[in-house]
Amino acid sequence: NWSGSLIIASLTGAFGSSFLYGYNLSVVNAPAVYIKKFYNETWERRYGFSVDESTLTLLWSVTVSIFAIGGLVGAIIVTPIVKFFGRKCTLVLNNVFAVTAALLMSLSLVAGSFEMLILGRIIMGVDAGISLSALPMYLSEISPKEIRGSLGQFTAIFICIGVFTGQVLGLPEIFGQESRWPYLFGAIIVPSLIQAMVLPFLPESPRYLLLEKHNTSKAEKAFQTFLGKDDVSHEVEEVLAESRVQRNTKLVSILQLLRTRAVRWQVFTVVVTMGCYQLCGLNAIWYYTNNIFSEAGINRETIPYVTLSTGAVETVAAVFSGLVIERLGRRPLLIGGFGLMVLFFAVLTVSLTLQNTVYWLPYLSIFCILAIIASFCIGPGGIPFVLTGEFFQQSQRPAAFMIAGTVNWLSNFAVGLLFPFIQSGLQTYCFLVFAAICFAGATYLFFVLPETKNKTFNEISQAFAKRNKVSLEMQEMNHYPEERKSSAEQESNFTSSVDNGETKKEIV
Repeated sequence: NWSGSLIIASLTGAFGSSFLYGYNLSVVNAPAVYIKKFYNETWERRYGFSVDESTLTLLWSVTVSIFAIGGLVGAIIVTPIVKFFGRKCTLVLNNVFAVTAALLMSLSLVAGSFEMLILGRIIMGVDAGISLSALPMYLSEISPKEIRGSLGQFTAIFICIGVFTGQVLGLPEIFGQESRWPYLFGAIIVPSLIQAMVLPFLPESPRYLLLEKHNTSKAEKAFQTFLGKDDVSHEVEEVLAESRVQRNTKLVSILQLLRTRAVRWQVFTVVVTMGCYQLCGLNAIWYYTNNIFSEAGINRETIPYVTLSTGAVETVAAVFSGLVIERLGRRPLLIGGFGLMVLFFAVLTVSLTLQNTVYWLPYLSIFCILAIIASFCIGPGGIPFVLTGEFFQQSQRPAAFMIAGTVNWLSNFAVGLLFPFIQSGLQTYCFLVFAAICFAGATYLFFVLPETKNKTFNEISQAFAKRNKVSLEMQEMNHYPEERKSSAEQESNFTSSVDNGETKKEIV
């Protein structure tokens, strides 16, 4: 089932999209001291006095968290973009934002303008907001259902690889020096250019071509390319069956989706999983790893290399999740991941509180941080993106990803902006807040989330039908009650498109 084109499309799409998201989560960590010094020197040169500590902390928090504001903008505008340009073309065009951001941030030191760095972070956030919706959408629509979970994990795997790459390039021997930190941001151009050069030669999503563009000929060719076989009549008919079930393939607005009773619990579940994905505390660890290790008593010269271990652990854990997700399923990995995070957050709190009394407790703190990261990447790190693609029909998916993206980026912004103040106020007890969120998320998912592995979109809808208090037939008819068409009319339209020469193959 893993054709060469499918692998190349997944690797290229993830490298130029989710990789950059992960990279930008960690890239600000290593040069934080030098960037703050740059802020102070710029402020003093302009105004004749040094910036006070509270203002500097606020400027730095804004620099870190403003990335999420850009991501929110990207998540909001992604729906009309993927509708008009398609999934693949959206990923290609999105590289304009990445290249622009890279130039602004890498040239900020030369220009003596910290505003350029902040603006670049906003624009880079827009790129991430678009890609984190368009990429899972693209991957879920080009993959067979038997490997949809594994392919969907490419998003999480490349986020982890991006985080790890940012940590490696931030080492003092590479770009982690006062004169070289702008190169950390200039490196963003490389994945963007690779994606822009490779992805245009690969097909668009066949489901998008068939259901939204009504181009059966191109959809067949796309299926043949991605599946590596000539006879794709079964796959085409499966998609058309979904089209007949929906009665209409016109895209749903966010308001329509929220009003649709048949997907109410799917929307709730996406909101919970995406909210917990950000609020569980992993981004706090990624953004402020150096500070956390410093508080744990680790020598400052050793911290960059200890931090490197976090990226390695999360990458291995994400790959492991991708290998076992089709065997174990989404549900146990997601609930188990959050449950383990609760345990290790509690132990981390104890070790940080008592670290001055026992000499080996700082090492226990490091172990707990690595265990929290591994627990996150095994399940919560990638499965929320997979579930968002699996829960909804073709016409509902863009609106669903917009809702998921909005929750994702608002939560990201809240963590990035508030964590320094939470850490200052609660000291070593700050991680109990994240433990409570993980516990609440695991409890909700235990009672609500059905298993979705190897299931079609219609079978997943059936799994939620009882909880939504609608029959499957009602669920089918309620997507667009004001605009639904009869089955005969759908068949007539399809027959007409066949007669018009879009395909000569009879589809049974």
